[in-house]
Amino acid sequence: MTEDAPFLRRLLPDFTPWRASREFRLLWLSGCVTGFGSFLTFVALPIQIKELTGSTFAVGLVGAFELVPLVVFGLWGGALADALDRRRLVLLSEAGLALLSGLMLVNALLPRPLLWPIYLVAALVAALDGLQRPALDSMVPRVVAHDQLPAAFALNSLYRNVASVAGPPLAGVVVAVAGARSAYALDLLTFLVSLALIARMRPVPPAESADAPSLRSIGQGLAYAWSRKDLLGTYAIDLVAMLFAYPVALYPFLASSLDAEWALGLLYGATAAGALLVAATGGWTARVHRHGRMLLFAAIGWGGAMALAGLAGNVWLVLLFLALAGGADQISGVARSTIWNQSIPDELRGRLAGVELLSYSVGPQLGQVRAGGMAALTGVRGSIWAGGLLCVAGVLALTAAIPRLLAWDSRTDPHALAVKAQHERQAAAAAAAGAV
Repeated sequence: MTEDAPFLRRLLPDFTPWRASREFRLLWLSGCVTGFGSFLTFVALPIQIKELTGSTFAVGLVGAFELVPLVVFGLWGGALADALDRRRLVLLSEAGLALLSGLMLVNALLPRPLLWPIYLVAALVAALDGLQRPALDSMVPRVVAHDQLPAAFALNSLYRNVASVAGPPLAGVVVAVAGARSAYALDLLTFLVSLALIARMRPVPPAESADAPSLRSIGQGLAYAWSRKDLLGTYAIDLVAMLFAYPVALYPFLASSLDAEWALGLLYGATAAGALLVAATGGWTARVHRHGRMLLFAAIGWGGAMALAGLAGNVWLVLLFLALAGGADQISGVARSTIWNQSIPDELRGRLAGVELLSYSVGPQLGQVRAGGMAALTGVRGSIWAGGLLCVAGVLALTAAIPRLLAWDSRTDPHALAVKAQHERQAAAAAAAGAV
């Protein structure tokens, strides 16, 4: 995309990675298919538990079964991603997820579906997701040119946000019309399509100096993360933003306080809609180099917009501020992903992807607890606006404590330059091998 391109063209997503890399296209299409399929199960599972038990506690218990496997296997999955062929690891875990979806379908087809297999499968899905996600995330820098990584992340965010906006309503219709069994059957079908796409990809072998997966190798990844204060800053800011300004658990109560129960679905979808708008017009993000500042301003925007949503008394204003928060979160995600992918050596990328998985998985879980506990003391809207302000204060404090993050520039950062040189050597070696 040239500098003299029309303004509108500059806003649109940069499809260069999609056009230039066959492997990225296959990976992207696989993500599109499974993204919609996963929302079918995401909606069907709590509805089925509700129908079986009528208990809100039983529905909420799913999160407890998912959290520990995600944490444990996320770290182990990072070590495996650095030691094994990443494409093979993704393929095997995708096959396992397809099998689990099939088990959910079998259980749903029983005259009286059982409850315990649903919890067991939810825990196993979280474990496989923890194993797969680091390999999946760390594959992108291997199949996309180094300078195209921001554009690649924006394209991935585009389909994820489309799925977040359109997936739940579609899943709700499927479950309402045809039942949970149909949702599980469609999810299984999407996994089979995804498997066919990933199977067509070329292998993504580990680096020659890769360490065998072990507790020691996990420790090496954690030690590297600790040595990089700029990386620690990205993890910490994301954790603070989710801890203080992720009030999704309060949305049913917020809708009631606004006398707008009809808007509950809109409240859930507003942040995803804002993120989708930014992703669809985010071509400008590829021309940003100071991603530390980008992350700072976006995180402040997220907290500020959530504070305004808590203060607003009109449901349409609340929806507007939630959408603004979603747009800020999308910008924050681009900044974090760029810093991670452009400055982490390939031989450590899987283990660091495991650390990243924890940083953006644990935060929302803790945020739900914070929001509910504070709401009991200050009220629903007080919990939301106070949490937003605490987010802003926390982000500013972290930025002051880690000035290296604020100064991060992809053009001058020594880690980013070293990874760029490594990427160019790998590309040259692959081209030479292809020529032979």
